[in-house]
Amino acid sequence: MSLSIEVLPGKSPAVRVLRVSGPITLQNFTTLQAEFLKLQSPVTILDLSKVPHMDSAGLGVVLKYFVAAQKRGHKLILASVNERVLELFKLTRVDSLIPIAATLEQAESL
Repeated sequence: MSLSIEVLPGKSPAVRVLRVSGPITLQNFTTLQAEFLKLQSPVTILDLSKVPHMDSAGLGVVLKYFVAAQKRGHKLILASVNERVLELFKLTRVDSLIPIAATLEQAESL
């Protein structure tokens, strides 16, 4: 299954939403990485509602962007994470590092 990414405006001009569809894996994580490199917005919301699973390569690209964003004083917020991906975040303790919102609406208010 391929990965597709929609870049959407947020409720404020400082916010960009990346709506990802498909699994984020070693085979396709560079698609997400390329999209992250284009982003300059102070707040990025990664909408994972259509991501059925993620492997360690996918996790790595999310963490790498999180660290880069923090260095620039920007924020990354994860939204609508399904149970399987959330389990990966809990197992690796990413859930205590990156803010996770239950919905896109909640993420926009963080």
